[in-house]
Amino acid sequence: MKPILSKPTAVLLAGCLAAGAALASGTHSGGHEHYSYGAPGVAAKVTRTIEVEAADTMRFTPATIAVKKGETIRFVIRNVGAVAHEFSLGTQKELDEHYEVMKKYPNMEHDEPNKISLQPGAQGEIIWRFSKSGNVPFACLHVGHYDAGMKGVVKVK
Repeated sequence: MKPILSKPTAVLLAGCLAAGAALASGTHSGGHEHYSYGAPGVAAKVTRTIEVEAADTMRFTPATIAVKKGETIRFVIRNVGAVAHEFSLGTQKELDEHYEVMKKYPNMEHDEPNKISLQPGAQGEIIWRFSKSGNVPFACLHVGHYDAGMKGVVKVK
């Protein structure tokens, strides 16, 4: 029996499919090696834990969080809803750009230190050290959730 695809064609096709899967799963160009508002934190240096609920009302509770500059926070995010949600921490520009990517790849899952995807009933955490004063927004960037108001802010004093 003769193969449908030649070996070189099959290898090329496999590579293209793997690249597409990587993009759809949250690995997109323009990686975030540097964050202007802080850096991934170290668990041993956590100064406080803040619990955040993501709900199907398209709201985070709490939606406003106050921290001190230099603090390392463990955010424990719990999806109390029946649909998937995410918690993305970033500048407004980063959130807006990522929302556009989510519109193209709505089932994207994240493996980045400032983002977490949560299925219904799931819980996860982000550990973050805030190194600069100011406001750092966060949001659920699933299509429709952000537009419905699923966002909040970390106020760093």
